[in-house]
Formats: sequence, C-alpha cells, structure tokens
Amino acid sequence: MASFKYTGRNVNGSQVKGSMDAGNTSAVAEQLLRKGITPISISESTKKQSESFASKDVSEIFGFSRVSLDELIIFSRQMYALMRSGVPILRAINGMEEASNSTPLKKALVDIANQLQGGYTLSSALNQHPDIFDSLFVSLIHVGENTGQLEESFLKLTTYLEREQATRKRIKTALRYPSMVLIALAAALVILNIFVIPTFANMFAKLGADLPLATKFLINSSNLFLNYWPYMLVACIVAYYTLRKSLKTEKGRYQWDKRKIKLPIIGSILERSILARFSHSFGIILKSGIPMTTGLSLVADAVDNSFMEEKIIAMRQAIESGESLLRAAIASTLFTPLVLQMIAVGEETGRVDELLKEVGDYYEREVDYDLSTLTARIEPLLLVGVAAMVLVLALGIFTPMWDMASAMQGK
Repeated sequence: MASFKYTGRNVNGSQVKGSMDAGNTSAVAEQLLRKGITPISISESTKKQSESFASKDVSEIFGFSRVSLDELIIFSRQMYALMRSGVPILRAINGMEEASNSTPLKKALVDIANQLQGGYTLSSALNQHPDIFDSLFVSLIHVGENTGQLEESFLKLTTYLEREQATRKRIKTALRYPSMVLIALAAALVILNIFVIPTFANMFAKLGADLPLATKFLINSSNLFLNYWPYMLVACIVAYYTLRKSLKTEKGRYQWDKRKIKLPIIGSILERSILARFSHSFGIILKSGIPMTTGLSLVADAVDNSFMEEKIIAMRQAIESGESLLRAAIASTLFTPLVLQMIAVGEETGRVDELLKEVGDYYEREVDYDLSTLTARIEPLLLVGVAAMVLVLALGIFTPMWDMASAMQGK
C-alpha cells in the first residue's frame, strides 16, 4: 500500500493535514469523507520510498517475506473458529495480529484492522494485499460477506489450502531421494576433478606411459575444471540470474510453464496436480454462488501456471459466447474422456460443483499413485548414471595401472 498526504477541512471548517496508507487516492478520499473531512488535496507521500533500510527485517531485505501456506492455513482455521463463536471481525483480526509470529502477516493484519475501522469490508481490506491473499481467497470472503456465511468461507478456504499443502508435501517427499542422489553425484564429481584425478595424472606423467582414451578424457576434464572454474562459476551465476529474469517476463514464464508439464516422468504429475487444484477451487467457487464465467477468471489466477491459465481463459471465452461447459472443456484439450463424462453428467443433473469435486479427487488419486511409483521409476536412471560414472573412472584410472603392472611383471 502507498502512503498519501492529505489536506482537508473538517465539519467546523478548520484545515486538517495528515497522512494515510491506502491503495489509491480514491480510497483516501473515501476514508476522509467517512471521518467528516472534506479533502482539498491528496498526494502520494515520498516518505514511503525513504523507509529506512535498517528498519526492515532480514526476510524483507533478501526478498523472503512471502507468507507461507502453513501460516495461511492457521489464519483461515482460527478465523473460522472465531467467526463461528460469534467474535466480531475487527476483534478477531486484532487477536490474530497479536498471536501471529510472521512479520509480513502481522503487518498486513495491522493494516487490515485499520481499514476495517475506516469502514472497509474485510474482502476489500484483504484485496489490498495481493501478495498474501490471492484473488480466489478474496472472492470467497466476498461471497461469505454477501451471504452472511463468512465462517463457511473460511472453512472452505481451510480445506482447500490444506489439500494444496498435502499435495506439495507429497511431491517434495517423492523428489527428495532423487535430489539427494544427484547432489551427491555432483559433489563426487567436483572432489574427483579437484583432488583424485590430478594425483593420478601426475603419476602417469612421471611414468611416461601411453594413456588410454578414457584416461585422457578424465585428465582433460579435470584440467578444464581446474583451469577454468572461475569462468564456469561466473557462467553459472549469469545463467541463473538470466533465467530468473526471464521467468519474470510474461513470455519467459509462459514458455517455462508450458515446458515443465511436458517434462518426462514428472511433467504429467505436475499437470494433474494443477488440474486437481483447478477442479477443487472451481467447484468451491460454483458452490458459493459465483457465476461460472467469473469463477473461471478467478481459478485461472489460482492455478499458478500461465499456460494452463490461457486454456482456462479460453474456456471462459467459449462459455461467454454461448458454449456449454462440456464443449468448452473438450475444446481446451485439458481433460481425459473419463473426466469429460463426469462434467457432462454434472451439467445434465445440475450438480456441476459436486462433480468437479469428484474430478479433483480423481486427479489427486492419480497424482498419489504416480508419486508412490515415482522413486521406482527414477531409480533405474540414477543407477545408470552412477554406473556410467564408475565405469569411466575404472577404465580411466585402473586400466593404465593394470597395463603398467603387467609391463613390470613382463620385465
């Protein structure tokens, strides 16, 4: 949020000056009018830009201030309990702010409480912090406010976020073993190139033996690493930051999102995980009473994949032009025939939201099965890699030693 300086007149006609945090000048004017102050001038303050570097905590300085999924789950669960118990929203937010251990979330809750005191609705206050509360979160809260079922909205959000967390943990667990093996292999290659191979290279050079091709390959690779490692390190750093910068662009992010769901072995798992998220969140939105086209726009932001987002937006445009959900789903080419049958039944019976939940559960079962067999499918590839490395080392180091031992025995 930006900080604004304002000048106005109160009900007595006296001039009033001050500053206020808000999303834009219109929001400032609205809050001032609620306080009985007629604004004369409103300008963005430069004070916000001069915030002391030392006043920021470490997480903000290094860019790790994003609120975690665990913290959002706790927030949603506790807000549901407080709302269900009849605690007023403002008191609940203040209580959550005092109990929060997360600095970014605590700051956001302080600002949300201030906006609630200024007459804003909870959904409007949450919408001022899109880096913490996404469009799906805000929309469900907005629906809960309008229907008088705010506690139910927090319950739905808790269920959705817990399911998302469980899926992420399963993926991380399945990839932990292959990742550790790859890290160990990389470390082994570095140690071999720095310490082991140069020792044998010096020994072979003193003996003046004719070296086999595998040994020459190992020595040359070690020399390349030892002589050019600063350039290789710089190249890796430049490549990392170039890739990171590219992913921040719309085109770069789109290309990466498109390619990662086509990766061998894990691409299909990622795709079905995204489709499970889409199905569950779309079902929750439809059950809350949000129109289908609006719901698709919200879900497109929630899938966190620009390639899939484009497909979902195309579904929304097809529905706006008069197509049914089934026809739009077929045209998107995202869903399997079995899922399309479930969507067709949902449209025929008027239970689209219930069938979408079933679709989400179906994709989650598919992801669970693939994750349970992921390690078994990756292990053969890892074994082949380790075996190839051991074979090259054996041929490159031990073959010349055996040749020299044989020559000495022949003498």
